[in-house]
Amino acid sequence: MQTLPSRETMEQIGDLFKGFADSTRVQILFLLAARELCVTDIAEAVDLSQSAISHQLRLLKQMHLIKFRREGKNILYSLADDHVKTILEMGLEHVLE
Repeated sequence: MQTLPSRETMEQIGDLFKGFADSTRVQILFLLAARELCVTDIAEAVDLSQSAISHQLRLLKQMHLIKFRREGKNILYSLADDHVKTILEMGLEHVLE
């Protein structure tokens, strides 16, 4: 019988999946899986205001699903790591089965 992860670990896993519980955040993650983008580009792609996108990006950063880097005056966002892309791909595959 498999040993259960600690309660803290299970809470962290639950928090991770909260990041995928909103369709806007999932759209943003799929966009960032393709390439780095700034807030303006993301807002245009998902047809939402920059402030709405900034709010979602802040949540995604807190959940450690995305990272950012500064390039001049711009902030470019990308996925935190390949695990996030794998989760997205597996979720899509599961839904399309």
